Amino acid sequence: MDYLFNLQFVLQLAIQYAISTCNLEIRLAIWKIKMQSIGAELCRVCPLFFFKVIVLESSSRFGGWLWSTRRSDGAVFEHGPRGIRPAGAVGHNTLNMVDDLGLAGEILPITHSHAASKNRYLYVNGQLHRMPSGISGLLRRVPPFSRPLLLSVAKEILVKKGVGDDESIHSFVSRRLGKELADIAADSLCRGVFAGDCRKLSMRSCLPLFYNAEQHRGSLLLGLMLGSGTVQTSSRVRKRSVKESWAQWSLSRGVESLPESITNSLQQSGTVQLHREAAVKQISPSASGWKIHLEDGVISADHIISALPAKALSSALPSTWIPLIQELQDISTVTVAVVNLEYDGSILPVTGFGHLVPSSEDRGLLGVVYDSVFFPQHNRPTGQSTRLTVMMGGAWFQEVFGAPEAVTEELLLAKATEIVSRHLGVTIPPSWSRVAIQRDCIPQYYQGHFRRVESMRSFIKKNSLSLSLVGSSYDGVSVNDVIFSGRTAVEELLGSGV
Repeated sequence: MDYLFNLQFVLQLAIQYAISTCNLEIRLAIWKIKMQSIGAELCRVCPLFFFKVIVLESSSRFGGWLWSTRRSDGAVFEHGPRGIRPAGAVGHNTLNMVDDLGLAGEILPITHSHAASKNRYLYVNGQLHRMPSGISGLLRRVPPFSRPLLLSVAKEILVKKGVGDDESIHSFVSRRLGKELADIAADSLCRGVFAGDCRKLSMRSCLPLFYNAEQHRGSLLLGLMLGSGTVQTSSRVRKRSVKESWAQWSLSRGVESLPESITNSLQQSGTVQLHREAAVKQISPSASGWKIHLEDGVISADHIISALPAKALSSALPSTWIPLIQELQDISTVTVAVVNLEYDGSILPVTGFGHLVPSSEDRGLLGVVYDSVFFPQHNRPTGQSTRLTVMMGGAWFQEVFGAPEAVTEELLLAKATEIVSRHLGVTIPPSWSRVAIQRDCIPQYYQGHFRRVESMRSFIKKNSLSLSLVGSSYDGVSVNDVIFSGRTAVEELLGSGV
């Protein structure tokens, strides 16, 4: 049984690896080797012995959007996700995985009492405003809001439940908490999390916790107070996160350590093939399952788990599958400019996670993250320094900066440093910088997204296609979400005993 468990663990990790990298060019193919003379009983008792797993990666590195720069002087900079939340079933799943990989000693936790958790800012009307935290902040008027937030929260419990099966985030928040909170808070939140427009994004698909609170309890307040049940804690790391009240965590060598560790684990297992620079050109059905066409050959597979972005998958499928292709093509993505800056000395006028900016203030600027505050361990060890990340574009990239392929890094760097100077009063130039244009990095779940995903999976089931759709295009855009979608795909493919 130990051997069977190890095989299951390896297969699960292989699929989770393809998803956890968050790479828009990762594919996973799985096929079953035909049984020869080992015997039916062995096949029944240990069926995973006959599985072979291949991970196909189009680029030269594994990791995708989990991308960390480690400078020779010890400083670490993130060009994608930087902090991972431990909450909920999806957060627990990731922590269990980290523990299994032996990374527990590298975790950098941020507790709920940390300044980065308590102090979050909005930049409105040319000023930084600290968002209220705790009961006292709800009782008094806090700029930029015109009245105490407690009034909106108390009134919310009396609001009737929505009648439709989905609505935009802006509509939902306006209806339950008021237009001001929708215009400022919800707008800024959606720009910071999804780099998207709250007037288009789906409440049901983007923020299911709040949507379900209304559906099941009739109120956000009641839903969040009563919760949805207790999630079991299993690993030592997960239990530690609960005991110490973690809000976020990273790793000492950056979040890219996670896909690197998974890669090493799979390579050492000897049961999984990892292929870099192996872009999938076409996927076609065959008598035995699938033919996966690469630049330099063809792979046969019984089952495909695709972590391709929706539009990329649509171009690889047979042209006759028009209903599925159309639904895939309707899922949009946005491009984000990520500008990492390092300044000599301590230059921040405030301490906190960072600040977000509503679209009414600056359509091109999404927010600024104060990296040195919540992960000071990533600062260079010698000499005081401050690390910041400026994020720009998103749903407004084309409008503000033009085509992503035409914009220059110099323009984005100049814009980022001007923002830091104007918002934070920094008068010195950065001592180090790096610009990354992350093209099509975040799928946009527009209103009705859940119906689109249901339609795709219904088409797959109706046509008995051995194809699983996973990754950030469908069931959540966070690192936790896409890792969990990989686990779900394994359980559906092999049974819930994985």
